[in-house]
Amino acid sequence: MTKIMYIKASPRDARSHSIAVADRFIKACRTADPGVEILVRDLFAMDLPPLDGPTLTGKYNIMHGRPFSEADKKAWNSVETVIADFKSADKYVFAIPMWNFSLPYRLKHYMDIVAQPTYTFVPEGGGYKGLVNAPAFIAYARGGDYPEGSPYNFQEDYMTFYLGFIGITNVKSVAVQPTLAGDELRDASKARAIEKALEIARTF
Repeated sequence: MTKIMYIKASPRDARSHSIAVADRFIKACRTADPGVEILVRDLFAMDLPPLDGPTLTGKYNIMHGRPFSEADKKAWNSVETVIADFKSADKYVFAIPMWNFSLPYRLKHYMDIVAQPTYTFVPEGGGYKGLVNAPAFIAYARGGDYPEGSPYNFQEDYMTFYLGFIGITNVKSVAVQPTLAGDELRDASKARAIEKALEIARTF
């Protein structure tokens, strides 16, 4: 059974344009494969472990073979649990709004948890090798209109880099933009994004 992890990075639920597009993509995937399992991860509802002092102390004590306490082990295990859950999927779908030209902080927190050496990447040949090999689809939403190459769009560039870093290089995406320029422009963009998303879903 194929497992698709659907990662929601917006707290706006029904008012989220990225979620609206990603929901349609997920529905199309269900239609194409009724047996697919959808693993929904709402980042604003999840209890993500902190990457604080105790957690990092546990990480480095364990990874470097130094003596560690039960508290160290418990703190690091909470991170390992999130990583194992992420790696359990065969494919990934993201719904991501642009916040301050980049990513919502809960998504960045989640990504920092997932990107750990020997778990999702390893050093290799003076660079890095990603250990997660899976396709991904991303539905973006942006208040402004930022064409490809725009100096204001750190959202898509960073996601592409990050996913490639952990091994996810087959990435397709659509964007709803500009969401703040009036209903007509927003709705037309959303319709185009949904149409493209449904086309991508056919071969996802």
